[in-house]
Amino acid sequence: MHRFFIPPEACHNDPLRLSPQESKHARSVLRLREGDRVVVLNGAGKELLCQASEVRGEAVSLSIVQENNIAPLPFEITLYQAVAKGKAMDFIAQKAAELGAHRIVPVLSERSVPDWDKAKATAKVEKWRTICVESIKQCGSAWLPRLELPMTPKEALVDARQSDLSLIATLQPDAKHPREQIDAYALEHGQTPHKLAIWVGPEGDYTPAEINTIRTGAQPITLGPLVLRSETAAIYCLAVLNYELQARP
Repeated sequence: MHRFFIPPEACHNDPLRLSPQESKHARSVLRLREGDRVVVLNGAGKELLCQASEVRGEAVSLSIVQENNIAPLPFEITLYQAVAKGKAMDFIAQKAAELGAHRIVPVLSERSVPDWDKAKATAKVEKWRTICVESIKQCGSAWLPRLELPMTPKEALVDARQSDLSLIATLQPDAKHPREQIDAYALEHGQTPHKLAIWVGPEGDYTPAEINTIRTGAQPITLGPLVLRSETAAIYCLAVLNYELQARP
């Protein structure tokens, strides 16, 4: 079945109505017909099985057949990602949504992007949010990552204090395997971290000064001996952390 996205505040009515853009896509591209069944995701844990009750022009109405509440993952991972150049950040947002990231915090490091004003930063975040919406529709996730406005490393470090455990991917010699850091936390606290932060640098990595700042609140982890692209490192981290945390009781 085809999947559509309707934000939580618009999911209280029956029938539901797709946005003009979603309606046009449903009718012209997907060839949706009245009586067809579809799935609606609201990005906040609700999955709605619906039946198309009206398909006309750019107006598509969906009658709710069944509501399912999808539990979130038993942990929350926040990706503190230095803004990558070109379309790499779009790719990172897409894959972070697929891999179940709870939040995405763009970090404006010295080696990532030029200065943005508030309007451009807001527009970029809205673009990445749209990419995440398309991503959860593709993979069937009922949970949409939260996209935050870009922060400096110092601002992000303050934000990351809400995490139980913060990690930074680095090639520094004292970096440990992610499992070692999670094991050390579990040994000290008697449980695995519920809120986990992972920092990933830009091409060329964070500057030494930025790394020193971030490491006042984050433990270093290694991704192996090879130098990875920023987008590869982000996917690696999210995949490995998901694996490690889901494998534990």
